[in-house]
Amino acid sequence: MGCSSLRWRSLVCLPLIVILPVSLLAEDTTAAMLRSSGGALVNKTLAPPSRALFLHDLIEIQKNAVARIEAPGSTADINAETVVQFEGDELVLDHGSVSVNTARVLRVRVGCVTVTPVNADWTHYDVTDMDGKVTVSALKNDVYIDSRSKKPEQAKQPTHSDRVIVREGEQKSREEKCGAALMKESGRFAGRGAIMNSPWAIGAGIVVVGVLACLGLCHGDDPISPSKP
Repeated sequence: MGCSSLRWRSLVCLPLIVILPVSLLAEDTTAAMLRSSGGALVNKTLAPPSRALFLHDLIEIQKNAVARIEAPGSTADINAETVVQFEGDELVLDHGSVSVNTARVLRVRVGCVTVTPVNADWTHYDVTDMDGKVTVSALKNDVYIDSRSKKPEQAKQPTHSDRVIVREGEQKSREEKCGAALMKESGRFAGRGAIMNSPWAIGAGIVVVGVLACLGLCHGDDPISPSKP
């Protein structure tokens, strides 16, 4: 009875140890893809023509190069000499220009300025940041421009007094106000926090937890403090 129970637990535990990290990594890597013509850097490293994107990845497009972010329900074309950070449902533009097509309300933030589609219908808009001036062009459907105050006490107020709407076919500009867009620490290996948040680290942690759990199951019939040595 003890041997069959041990074999059954092994059959259950070992597949879980293998499958859980693999499924976790697959879910993480399918969040978005970067397609480039060459000349794209991700976290300061030259990227291949196709590369998975993760949260906080920093993308730099060199001169005479272009790239595209492809995510479920959204694409974003990144022009030459542009720096942008991928934040899932938001792109943080440091400088340059991006062209967004989205049905998932993908935002673009530049300093204190945030550009957001008015609704979840397909929306196409361009955002350019040059010399501290943000220019927004609504090519299909309307977008909002929200400008937060650089004063902390006003920035926390849940109001939209600085919100304007850019109608389809219009173009409007705003100053960044707070200066350059705030970039989080980027890169899977930029620091300890990035390493610990990487899918490989998380997967390794799950393996360890799975092994410990299985060891507990496999020895569940043995007393913790045996009376005999």
